[in-house]
Amino acid sequence: MKKIIILTLLFVTAKTSIGQVKEKTVDKMYVQFAAGVSSKNGGFTEAGIQAKIKKNWVTTFSYHSISMDTKNLPKDYIPGYTMLFFFEGNESTPRLNMKAYSFTGGKVFEAGKKIWFTTEAGFSIVNSEILSFTRKPVTTEDAAIFFGFLFSSSNYDVKKENKTVIGGMLKADFNWAFSSFAGIGVGVFANFNSIQSPVGAQVKLIIGWMNRKKN
Repeated sequence: MKKIIILTLLFVTAKTSIGQVKEKTVDKMYVQFAAGVSSKNGGFTEAGIQAKIKKNWVTTFSYHSISMDTKNLPKDYIPGYTMLFFFEGNESTPRLNMKAYSFTGGKVFEAGKKIWFTTEAGFSIVNSEILSFTRKPVTTEDAAIFFGFLFSSSNYDVKKENKTVIGGMLKADFNWAFSSFAGIGVGVFANFNSIQSPVGAQVKLIIGWMNRKKN
C-alpha cells in the first residue's frame, strides 16, 4: 500500500510539472498496476509509472514482486506432512521471493488513436532470497497416535539468505486507452540477474493522462 501511495504522489507531482515545461515534451503519463504469471510456476505483481516523451520515446520506473520455485530445488525433495485422523496436510514447497526495482527506456509505436505499443530495455536493482538445501534424515513422530496424529519431516533443511544484485530488464507492452484517463494493457518482461532470471506475462490497468488523439 505504501508503494502505491508513493507512486500516486509521484504521478501527481509529475503531472503538475507538465504544465511548466514546453508543450509536447511529455505526451502521455500514467501509473500502471499489473499482475501475471512467470517462469518456474511463478506469479507476480507490478506497480509503476510510465511516460511517453517527445520523438516517440518512453521511460518507465517499475517495481515487481515475484514468487516462484527456486531453480536449485533438489529433484528428490520431499515436503513434510502432518496427518490428523484421515486428513493430511503437506508443507508447502520452498518458494523464492524476489523484488526488482527497474528503470527502463525505449520506443513507442502508435497503432491508432487510442492504441500504442512500447518496447523497452534498462537495468534493475534486484533484492532476492537465496535458498540452500542440506539433506537430512526424515523424522516421524506418532506420540499422539491415540488422537490420530502423525508428523513426518522433510528430507531437506532449507536455509534462506537475502542478496542484492544489479540485473537487466527487457519489456514489451500493448496499451489501449478506453477513456481519457484510463486504459488496459498486456505485456511481457524478462529480468536477467545472477540469482534467478524470471520471464513473465501480465495484464495491467493504467490510470492517468492518456492524451488520446481526437478524430
